[in-house]
Amino acid sequence: MVDQQFGQDFEPIDLPDYKEMPVAEMREAAKAFYEDIKQRHTVREFSDRPVPRDIIETCLKAAGTAPNGANHQPWHFAVIGDADMKKRIREEAEIEETTFYAGRAGEEWLKALKPIGTDRSKPFLEKAPWLIAIFGERRSYGADGKKYKNYYVPESVSIATGFLLVALHKAGLATLTHTPNPMSFLNEICDRPTSDKPYILLVVGYPDENAKIPRHATEKKPLEEIATFYE
Repeated sequence: MVDQQFGQDFEPIDLPDYKEMPVAEMREAAKAFYEDIKQRHTVREFSDRPVPRDIIETCLKAAGTAPNGANHQPWHFAVIGDADMKKRIREEAEIEETTFYAGRAGEEWLKALKPIGTDRSKPFLEKAPWLIAIFGERRSYGADGKKYKNYYVPESVSIATGFLLVALHKAGLATLTHTPNPMSFLNEICDRPTSDKPYILLVVGYPDENAKIPRHATEKKPLEEIATFYE
């Protein structure tokens, strides 16, 4: 049976790709992934070296496999390599950041950011080869050409963004999750409908050869502080 709204086939199929591992192999795989992913760091100093578009495309396809509400896949990735667009995005972002650091954020928030060393200046928005504006689509077109409501949009977009960050890391690229507030200027610059909500502006490229990160950013909470087991 095929759904007339989204053209989806309701007939179940066998689980196509899952392969069970022996427990010892599971432990090794989990440990190897942890050792790799803990080497991912947020970078604010980027090289202007070009990154081939096909690598970005493959990473986006990985993001598109993320679990999501009703399989509506309520995300859109606006990928920006155009220099004029990046310049305009930087200008608009710095307007918002100037207001933010001038007091809109509040004393407590600014105090929390102090160890990270951020400020209103965002040169990486122009220098990095790629920016990816990540939008959540509140509504999507179905197979019948009509618009329908999407579900669990923030959750779905967040999971897809996590997939994308890991894919880019595995491809040897550095990233920065930038969140100027508000971000509605991205709708205009990227020609997205007002019903789309911008969540993150992802900066992607190679780190500058002299890139540094704040020591504070390497301090991660231990397992006992981030997890509780009920057995």
